[in-house]
Amino acid sequence: MIIAGPANEENYEASREYSREKDALDPLRAFRNRFHFPETDSGEDAVYFTGNSLGLQPKTTKDYVDQELADWARLAVEGHFEAAHPWLPYHEFLTEKMAEVVGAKPIETVVMNSLTVNLHLLMVSFYRPSKERFKIMIEGKAFPSDQYAVKSQLAFHGIDPAEGLIEVTPRTGETWLRTEDIVAAIKEHGESLALVMFGGVNYYTGQAFDLDSISEAGHSVGAVVGFDLAHAAGNIHLRLHETGADFACWCSYKYLNSGPGGVAGVFVHERHKANFDLPRFSGWWGHDKDSRFQMGPDFKAIEGAEGWQISNPPIFQMAALMASLEIFSEAGMAKLSAKSKDLTGYLEFLLDDIGDERISVITPRDPNQRGCQLSIRVDGADRSLFERLSGQEVFADWREPDVIRVAPVPLYNSFEDVFRFSERLRKALGE
Repeated sequence: MIIAGPANEENYEASREYSREKDALDPLRAFRNRFHFPETDSGEDAVYFTGNSLGLQPKTTKDYVDQELADWARLAVEGHFEAAHPWLPYHEFLTEKMAEVVGAKPIETVVMNSLTVNLHLLMVSFYRPSKERFKIMIEGKAFPSDQYAVKSQLAFHGIDPAEGLIEVTPRTGETWLRTEDIVAAIKEHGESLALVMFGGVNYYTGQAFDLDSISEAGHSVGAVVGFDLAHAAGNIHLRLHETGADFACWCSYKYLNSGPGGVAGVFVHERHKANFDLPRFSGWWGHDKDSRFQMGPDFKAIEGAEGWQISNPPIFQMAALMASLEIFSEAGMAKLSAKSKDLTGYLEFLLDDIGDERISVITPRDPNQRGCQLSIRVDGADRSLFERLSGQEVFADWREPDVIRVAPVPLYNSFEDVFRFSERLRKALGE
């Protein structure tokens, strides 16, 4: 079967030969060889489609971390100044490349802490409820940690989450949110909204939200706008500075391949860089660098996102992230995004080609409204379907009650991976 692909209007074909031809023409194909794939019984690379949960390890990661271990052994405390990458300013070595990934300016970007910690720290500054304006708006079925965080912030300020939290949900019978419905909800609650905070990409459906429209709508009613980019950073082509959002944060162990529990990132828009009146939980690493080691009692924040730092950086985690960011810098998010649309377009075509009426995709079919994840619903299925796939050396993700999330990551996945997955899903459905 041949059908026009939605990503680039070419004619896709359901054959291994065709997928290999696509790979041969892929300008990013060599990056696959720079990652470790899980060991398998067959000796063939696994079909690894869970970069949306944990990215693969770059082959250079060990060298980057070993360098810091060696400098620690050789230099001890002097490594802060004399290491190959001195530890004192280490986070600064990541700033520019991380800013490129999320479409921000370096002064708006800092690598620090973990995602939900950063989310709380930013809400300390940017969620400032009043008697009239106190509500927080998020997408329905946001990642649980986001729900826990915003509910606890509401409760911390003495606000009942049942009254202060607004969740925008899809229309009856639909699986993703329409942008016009989000904008309408913002306008409806405008005078009472203190904060609009959506994910960049919804973890469950894979929908990529229109960050520009959400930012514009939120600001038009006087609300602060922030984004959780856990499933967006390193996945979609972000333009954070241009969106005008007030803040954002993201993890790095998914698409950014920094390893389990890897250090996270923060964006604070440039217009807030010198707003030192914003309340914040402060710590010495956010203190003015020129006077930090004078050890004075009064906090003086660094301009920009760095001023939200609290503690000195975790060097080994940052070394692992640096290894990956070097690769992202070479590949470029624009090229990765283009390949992502082609990979998911091919996967969508192959799912249609299976011809099983039980299959539906709850991710938008418009490639501009998704990243590299497709969430596949199989009517009447249970976890045994996922287990049959796993038995064929497929790494995917099961979400109750009947959804398999798969993410062909453009940095290291191939068109042949997509074809192999479709054949193994076809077999699992028939068993």
